[in-house]
This record gives sequence, structure tokens and C-alpha cells, in this order.
Amino acid sequence: MKKHLVDLRINKVERLNETCVLLVMTSDEALPACRPGQFAELRVDETPSVLLRRPISIHSFDAEKNEIGFLVQVVGDGTRWLGSLSEGDKVNVLLPLGNGFTILEDKSARVLLVGGGVGSAPLYGLAQELKRIGQDFAILIGARAAKDLYRRDEFEALGRVEYTTEDGSLGEKGYVTNHSLLKEKFDYIYTCGPKPMMMAVAKYARENSIPCEASLENKMACGLGACLCCVEDTTSGNRCVCTDGPVFSIDELKW
Repeated sequence: MKKHLVDLRINKVERLNETCVLLVMTSDEALPACRPGQFAELRVDETPSVLLRRPISIHSFDAEKNEIGFLVQVVGDGTRWLGSLSEGDKVNVLLPLGNGFTILEDKSARVLLVGGGVGSAPLYGLAQELKRIGQDFAILIGARAAKDLYRRDEFEALGRVEYTTEDGSLGEKGYVTNHSLLKEKFDYIYTCGPKPMMMAVAKYARENSIPCEASLENKMACGLGACLCCVEDTTSGNRCVCTDGPVFSIDELKW
């Protein structure tokens, strides 16, 4: 898929809490088509300590409104700058990057989306697409506490959503792999979030012979497969998460 280098204008800033912000961007030109699970590299300006772009999952994509959304968690100087931006500011963005989730041809298949905290970001765009094509799906999101669950109203507007929290402040207490939803039958699973959570989901999927895809969050620098800092050891050898992924079948992963 062709990559585009574009200057995007921020249409909307939604500060979800002190460390997480939603940036919705647009362009005077038509945005290139983006698939659920892909990501972008955002340039950080006016911050001398940051030399590299920041890889951010594509949270939402609306071709009709010509808008793309990024959920940014502030963890360092680069994301702190992104989180400080306001409506009207511009960001130079390289997109779309990587390979996204597989969209099933069998619309009768029942699928499950499993996310963890802010790692659930790319699952929102996936849920939008699944709803658009009429796929039967449910969403399960886990976090440490209710305050760590983002954009609940928006997720719930797309379909059935269940929650787990480690402190029991919302949904069932515990981890996603302990949730009663997993007693139901699913034909396919998508997961994104902290690696220990995804490994647990992959283990559940294998034990129940359910095909599963995981979106990896390895550290990335270039986003083009040149720096090799995101390499993952897979069943077919070392592969760059930024170009061969970030979405992989768990059959390829040595978890």
C-alpha cells in the first residue's frame, strides 16, 4: 500500500484524562484510505530532545468526514508535545503504515475483540468496520480500574461491550481471560493491548482452536523496516513489526 506524507490539521482535541488525549485530524485533500490495525508516524516539532517520529495506532478513520483519529497516551517528551496540541495546529504524518486486521469473508462468523486499556485504541476502528459490514461481534476490554477505560460511550455505541477491571470498579473483577463472556462461542478473535494480556488471550484461543490475530506494540522508530528495532522472532524467522505487522496471526508468534 502506498505511503503518504501529509500535513494534517487538528479538528478536535478531547482530553480524556491527564495522560490520554484524542486527536482528530483532517486535510484539505482527501485522506488516503486506512485499514483497521494500521498505524501512522507523527512528527514531533519544537522539541529538540525528540529526533524521531512517534508511531501511533489509527484509532478511527472516517472517509466521509475526511477525518482520522489518534489516541495518544503521554509517556515521554514526544507524546507530551502531541498531547499539548490544540485545534487548528498542524502535524506532519506518514501514513498508512503496516498491515491491519483481517476482515473475514464469512459474515456469519461470530468474532470477539479483546483489548487492554489504551491498547484498545485500534479495536475501535475495527469495530466500526465490522459494524459497517454487518459482522456479528462482541468487545471485551480490561484495565486496572474504571478510570483506565477510555471512550466507553463510543465503544458501546458500536455494539455489545463487556469490561473487566482488576480492582472490580467496573464490570467483572479480574482479567479478560477470566470473564464469563469467554464461555460463549466465538469463531475468531482479535486482540491488542499489553503483551501479557495478549499472550493470555492467545493461550485461550489455542486451547479452544479459535483463530486469533494480535496487534503487537514493539518499539518502533522508522516505521519503514529500516532500523530493525521492532523485530519479532516468529515461526518464519525475524520479522519487522512495522512492515510485516503490526497485526500477526498467533500461529506466527512464539508465545
